[in-house]
Amino acid sequence: MRQVRLPDGTEVAALGQGTWHMGEGRRPRAEEADALRLGLDLGMTVIDTAEMYGEGGAEEVVGDAVAGRRAGAFVVSKVYPHNASRRGVVAACDRSLARLRIERIDLYLLHWRGRVPLGETVAGFADLHAAGKIGAWGVSNLDADELEELRGVPGGAGCATDQVLYNPEARGIEFGLLPWCVRHAMPVMAYSPVGQGGALLQAPALQAVARRQGATPAQVAIAWALRHPGVIAIPKATDAAHVRDNAAAAALQLTAGDLAAIDAAFPPPRRKQGLQML
Repeated sequence: MRQVRLPDGTEVAALGQGTWHMGEGRRPRAEEADALRLGLDLGMTVIDTAEMYGEGGAEEVVGDAVAGRRAGAFVVSKVYPHNASRRGVVAACDRSLARLRIERIDLYLLHWRGRVPLGETVAGFADLHAAGKIGAWGVSNLDADELEELRGVPGGAGCATDQVLYNPEARGIEFGLLPWCVRHAMPVMAYSPVGQGGALLQAPALQAVARRQGATPAQVAIAWALRHPGVIAIPKATDAAHVRDNAAAAALQLTAGDLAAIDAAFPPPRRKQGLQML
């Protein structure tokens, strides 16, 4: 599995696992945890979750998955904006740690920007880091101008990543945000790399590339995100076959012709766009 380097030098897998909608009773909790464990076995050692997902239910699934194998997992979680005051973020992290049943969250993110000043949230992250409760911190759903603002607050330059929506039909970050992150050696975490609802995977361009590659449209979409060396993709899977398919995408090499076909169907941005979110 290719590795991506975080600003503090930590190397993490370029292809990880998401957990949105886990822990909500859609599937048995044990099956969801089994899927995550299989992903760990296949090298997808980054597991992304959030206190929002299932109101903590997804974190409990992750706790099941990493029990007994904590050293082989890089756990990412996210705090609600309304919990992101200096004291609130510490309390929220403690609750997440209890649900995850671990002593440290490897990477802790502000889920999106709310009313709490960024400087206050960063101060809370610093408190958590000093206490050994988090390894690094970052943000999610912030655009380039907000990241620039973040760098202006005390300690704000310590941001390790920005987790954003990124796939062929949501590629606005390529105009401003992604280049900004490249300049500052900050990886981007791509959530929903295969889109939502299945519409992206029905696109004729992705299906044609998949046929040429002997792959699935989902694998093509994941490989497309991973073509950029500074991107970490975190697709979700809840059954073994889906997990194995996602893992295989890490080895898929798209050709220049493949990329041109995807560009023709989903043109790259030519101007600044509003940050897309789910």
